[in-house]
Amino acid sequence: MLVTPEGDILDYIPADGSVRVARDRQGRRIYVDSWGNIIATAMPADQYFSRYGARDYRRDRYRPVEGYPETSRDYFPPAPSEYGDDLTTGSVPDFRDREPGAVDRSELPEPLPGDAYSDGEQPRDGWGTEDMASLPDGSMDPEMVPGPRFPTATPIGKKTSAEVTALQVFLDREGFSPGVIDGRKGSNVTKAIEAWQLATGETLDPNDTDSILERLHLNGGMPFTTYEITPADAAGPYVASIPEDYAHKAALPALSYTSQTEMLAERFHMDEAYLKEMNPGVDFTIPGTIVKVINVGQQKKGKVAKILADKARKQVLAYDEMGSLIAAYPASIGSSDTPSPSGTVTVERIAFNPNYTYNPKINFQQGANDRVLTLQPGPNGPVGTIWIALSKPTYGIHGTPEPSKIGKTQSHGCIRLTNWDAAELAKMASAGVTVEFVD
Repeated sequence: MLVTPEGDILDYIPADGSVRVARDRQGRRIYVDSWGNIIATAMPADQYFSRYGARDYRRDRYRPVEGYPETSRDYFPPAPSEYGDDLTTGSVPDFRDREPGAVDRSELPEPLPGDAYSDGEQPRDGWGTEDMASLPDGSMDPEMVPGPRFPTATPIGKKTSAEVTALQVFLDREGFSPGVIDGRKGSNVTKAIEAWQLATGETLDPNDTDSILERLHLNGGMPFTTYEITPADAAGPYVASIPEDYAHKAALPALSYTSQTEMLAERFHMDEAYLKEMNPGVDFTIPGTIVKVINVGQQKKGKVAKILADKARKQVLAYDEMGSLIAAYPASIGSSDTPSPSGTVTVERIAFNPNYTYNPKINFQQGANDRVLTLQPGPNGPVGTIWIALSKPTYGIHGTPEPSKIGKTQSHGCIRLTNWDAAELAKMASAGVTVEFVD
């Protein structure tokens, strides 16, 4: 008997190849359509009769039934014909050998949001100029690092970009962020797996793509989806470029996105270069254009009572009132020249999309600017779209205009996250939350 997810009995399965057969965790046959959706489940009776007599299915539930074809584990079946095979693993390019990073822009100092303060305090944080190499997968020795002891993640083997993307999407939906989703394995993915394992007590095998796809199906669906560019997406507003000089920044009406691809990449938690490579030849400026993007799912929900900033791991961990780890994010935290503070502070206030004030007497000298400048809000602002002010003056947790560099570069003392991770954390936190820096 075939039963749909809604409980209806289905008496017909197309034989044209549009439906694949697989197994669920209970060993039952499931029928999956071209988008990876379960359309029916084979529900066995306690007994059935064949020419050899009755057979107790409860004692023989995993043996293939005679006359049925071998099951398939293909969870990336061909997409419907109107989209070609755009959602298959084989159609997603393998970009492991491409140059890392998104669109190159000059690195910028990071002032504190001026409108978040009434007492004239100004920021000390800023962009570092020295990129740090990513830590190799599994290289973090738990015994050498203070704070929580993380279960070591299984090294990721040779996987396609689509398979690594599925892993990144799963972690992102769970609230254990891998940073930008780019189809590439690296230290941010490894740290996210280890944090997820610590929080759940389970072991996640990053090489078991079938299991990961089954988990995705139960939490938001397959990792890829399509999106139609709207007239508002095409119109912006956008700015031609983001200047390096702070006086020129201050002259802009907003520090907006520079292109439709930058906006869409951030909306779908993607590396901008990966978005373009997944959609070769696509003009993102035309309304009605269908593009392939990441199916990111819903934001993590919860109430954060404590934030731990682990400098060695380059990761921010969020705990609830019971002390349970509920979220984790890759971060850039300080540098040897301008280290982050040590010890415990608290969240003072949270500002969404704030202005930013540059004061050379308090912060740093940027170019020839020797006077106070006010920079308007925007995702390309020096601290992105979020500022979580800490009780230690001039320090905070904030976003970034360069999400692809998170966890791989240094900061000037503050804690830098991707804009979407900073926004997720900000919505779960509140004034008074404890923030502990771990060396």
